[in-house]
Amino acid sequence: MASISMFLILSSLLLSSSHSLPDQQGFDVRQHLSTVTRYDFVKDVAHTKSGSGDIPDQCTPIHVNLVARHGTRSPTKKRMRELDRLASHLQELIRDAEDRHSSIQKVPAWMKGWTSPWKGKVKGGELIRKGEEEMYNLGIRVRERFPDLFNEPYHHDVYPIKATQASFILVYFAVARTSASAVAFGMGLLSEKGTLGQGRHQAFAVTSESRASDTILRFHDCCENYKVYRKSREPSVEKFKEPFLDEITSALVSRYDLNFTRQDTASLWFLCKQEASVLDITNQACALFSPSEVALLGWTDDVEQFILKGYGNSLNYRMGVPLLQDVVQSMEQAIKAHEEKHSPGSYEKARLRFAHAETLVPFTCLLGLFLEGSEFQKIQSEQPLELPPKPPQSRNWRGNIVSPFAGNNMLVLYSCSANSSSKYFVQVLHNEQPIPMPGCHDYGFCPFEVFKERIVDPHLKHDYNTVCTAKQAPPQDPQTSKLLLPFRWLFSWGNNDAQSNKVEL
Repeated sequence: MASISMFLILSSLLLSSSHSLPDQQGFDVRQHLSTVTRYDFVKDVAHTKSGSGDIPDQCTPIHVNLVARHGTRSPTKKRMRELDRLASHLQELIRDAEDRHSSIQKVPAWMKGWTSPWKGKVKGGELIRKGEEEMYNLGIRVRERFPDLFNEPYHHDVYPIKATQASFILVYFAVARTSASAVAFGMGLLSEKGTLGQGRHQAFAVTSESRASDTILRFHDCCENYKVYRKSREPSVEKFKEPFLDEITSALVSRYDLNFTRQDTASLWFLCKQEASVLDITNQACALFSPSEVALLGWTDDVEQFILKGYGNSLNYRMGVPLLQDVVQSMEQAIKAHEEKHSPGSYEKARLRFAHAETLVPFTCLLGLFLEGSEFQKIQSEQPLELPPKPPQSRNWRGNIVSPFAGNNMLVLYSCSANSSSKYFVQVLHNEQPIPMPGCHDYGFCPFEVFKERIVDPHLKHDYNTVCTAKQAPPQDPQTSKLLLPFRWLFSWGNNDAQSNKVEL
């Protein structure tokens, strides 16, 4: 074990300095939209100090696992209807201001007569052009980063590409964004590798499991206990957000002399996120909010993700154990093929998966990423965690970094020369950047056996069927019940019923 430690020291990764909100002069709201942030605005955020992600020369990659969220998409039909309602209400507010003989000079010019850019649109939630480009360019960068892994002629058993299944029960395009993302990625990965057309395109397969039984990429859809937990927690999360929305609503009323409601503020924030990420418009809805208000609104979105999909309850990520098992199994198969010197093209070199934030966020938690201080040890002993610190305090858990559009985790398996006591190592790249693993003493280059023992095995004691289908009351482990304690003093602030403002992924 001593030689492993010496090897780890050579490749150690230090935690990056926390991401703080830029001053107003250099502020770009498109970098601060929680999980609605476009990938290009955050993909270059380093999680380590410069040079600390270097791989020793004697190590070569032999397999890669990719778990990626779909690219930037349009708003869903439900959200488009919300924006239509907002458009009508904004005109009512302006007429009301005129009836009160209030000066409407404070009212932003864009708001007068504003209609939703998605008005009349029949379908929503589909991958937009920017999302296609995100995934296509990601595919190109992955191939360029690991040329030796992607030098074989394409075969679906060597480079399996998997996506969550589209459902015709729902509006088709609302969920086909994952398979569209997989196709765009594959086109980039295999660009100029085939013989079709002037672009030398390569035909490839994208496979999906049945939506009703996909416990690897759609575990959240198959986990009955999680559905119960989420439904029971959503009202308290909305209640938690109320005082912060009220605070910002009061500021907006004073600033623009319009009688905004809490729901107006929530809808305007949603509009800001859609305008900025989808349309690159930052001088309308987003301009209503100051940078500090954007930070506060982004934090409330992050807290929602934390509670309903992240570290807020261990069920959120334990239901993702089948995915973690699948990742480790693929690594073990790659090691076996490498040890037995299988011929090139006869074994899998990469397993490429495309899903939603409901998949990426729990998987990130299973790896123990974006924790504060000693929180990894708390998770190992199943102790509760605190909420992500409120702005202006810095925090590691940020939706724009954890799960932006096209956000991803790549687990790269390396084979190293035999002069080390460990021949195989794992590196985690989050959004293509090396990231320390708390379970591996904050190193970013972890012996495979240590990765299994300290990060993977503690989760494997939780069986998916037991976690998800055992007849029991809604999960109320100590982690969740104590986590909600900090909310209680906040709940007394808001006396109105919680407004519906769910984050749609």
